Amino acid sequence: MSDLNRRGWLRAAGLGLSGLWLSACDRVNESPAATAVLSSAEGLTRRVQRLATDRKALAREFSPADISPDFRANGSTSVADADYLQHQANGFADWKLVVDGLVERPLALSLADLRSAPGRSQITRHDCVEGWSSIGKWTGASLGPILDRAGLKPNARYLVFHCADTLGPDPVRDGYYESIDLIDAYHPQTLLAYAMNEEPLPVKHGAPVRLRVERQLGYKHAKYVMRIEAVESFDQIRGGKGGFWEDRGYEWYAGI
Repeated sequence: MSDLNRRGWLRAAGLGLSGLWLSACDRVNESPAATAVLSSAEGLTRRVQRLATDRKALAREFSPADISPDFRANGSTSVADADYLQHQANGFADWKLVVDGLVERPLALSLADLRSAPGRSQITRHDCVEGWSSIGKWTGASLGPILDRAGLKPNARYLVFHCADTLGPDPVRDGYYESIDLIDAYHPQTLLAYAMNEEPLPVKHGAPVRLRVERQLGYKHAKYVMRIEAVESFDQIRGGKGGFWEDRGYEWYAGI
């Protein structure tokens, strides 16, 4: 099965459950029935995905002519957090990305630090769980070298991305967060993107920095990233499932 056909098959299989939930890109659904069905299906779906895909394979890259003229913004398009708004008003001049948790050398990286770090540009397709796709060019710092700089401890297994946006009235319970494992963290196309289509990353797309993890669906691409925490497990983090939507019944592994 070709990579494109496999991606399409997996996407269709995942979207077959879409009638059970409201969009992960727009609003919260906490239907007990939907949560129960999604939870029961997650293990099987994850096993099928991992059997059908090579997690180290590259996502398809496109040409400049393929870039979508109007790339849709998923999830939050603005942030109400006071600290974030102050950074935004200052052009993110004093903003720092914190890298901590199970690391030997905690980091606080400015945008200038990220721009000078090893990185790349790539033109890739963003696939949203709603069923739409858009193609854009992303430029950013490669995540792997940043982790090497911080020095992951031997028991670090996952990275948790803490974000500035919220998808509900409670800034603690409803604050967005996501996570990936070290396979995706060290994938060559996994970036901390600070530019989109040759321009600084717009606010509606997650300024100043968003995660690009190109082998996963859109809700894994955390926006407004403020902190990266290396952890051994998710047990003590919020709902214990590894992400805002995962705590509400979505799959943790959303590979395509």
